Amino acid sequence: MLRRRNLLTTLLIALPWALLLTLWHQYPTTHYLSLLRKETDENVTSKALLNGTSALREEGFPSCTRQQQSVGATPKIIQNYVYSRPPPWSDTLPTIFVITPTYTRPVQKAELTRLANTFLHVQNLHWVVVEDSPRRTNLVSNLLEKAGLNFTHLNVETPKSLKLGLSWIPSHTPRGTLQRNLGLHWLRDSFSNIAPPEGVVYFADDDNTYSLELFEEMRYTRRVSVWPVAFVGGLRYESPKVSPAGKVVGWKTVFDPNRPFAIDMAGFAISIKLILEKPHASFKLEGVKGGYQETSLLKDLVTMDGLEPKAANCTKVLVWHTRTERPTLVNEGKRGFTDPRVEV
Repeated sequence: MLRRRNLLTTLLIALPWALLLTLWHQYPTTHYLSLLRKETDENVTSKALLNGTSALREEGFPSCTRQQQSVGATPKIIQNYVYSRPPPWSDTLPTIFVITPTYTRPVQKAELTRLANTFLHVQNLHWVVVEDSPRRTNLVSNLLEKAGLNFTHLNVETPKSLKLGLSWIPSHTPRGTLQRNLGLHWLRDSFSNIAPPEGVVYFADDDNTYSLELFEEMRYTRRVSVWPVAFVGGLRYESPKVSPAGKVVGWKTVFDPNRPFAIDMAGFAISIKLILEKPHASFKLEGVKGGYQETSLLKDLVTMDGLEPKAANCTKVLVWHTRTERPTLVNEGKRGFTDPRVEV
């Protein structure tokens, strides 16, 4: 009986190993691994096709739309891109008209691209870009066409005699004055015969950085709203002084704090209806000292009592006057080392 039990135990141990060795010889490991690898690759391909992606997307090529592709189809390489973003335009939300003066320089496209990427996240925004140029340039035109934004493209050249540092008179015109005034003229002309929408006008230079929260703060401005601006006037930030009652009573600034409106261009927004009610209000070209451009416009629109402090009663910074560093191009030489036909 003991011998029979030992024989049964031996068979139970040996039989599984014998079956395993038989399968091993019939299906070698390499064949099994190749089948496994093939199955894995097919799964990855299927997932990529179902998600509308391709190897091009994985390598960093952008894609605007997702398209269903059948297995084995040749991936479509998209050459031109127009980026857009939902949600669609709302008929109930006030419109933000952003006026941006710009001029040709090495970092212009980089500045405008960064600004456009911010504006894509703001609903009901119309971008008025005004070039300091005798004509609208292809660089700015192409950028705006591909940005996916509602925009108006204008141009007016500042005469050399009025440009900063070239005028013989002490009250020369700071950069962007004529461009901002043309933007205001376009607004008044556009709504001269039709009812204006609810909304605001904001002067956004292309060398600043803007929080998305800022645009929601200004959207419901009744007359003129104000807030702090960082990295101006030699300070971490300049700001309106707000009383405990929530009224603007002065200005936290070192540079000429007695200005009627000691505020940076990025620190206020104006109701579109107020702009239309005051057709002669504009940035003045003559007799205006440095730092008084904002005052030259605001004094014809509002008094201190009418200012609306935003950004938690002017305790939050939502815009920064960052300014892109001027690139070093000494290795270009007089003739230029890189291909001038490549748009930068």
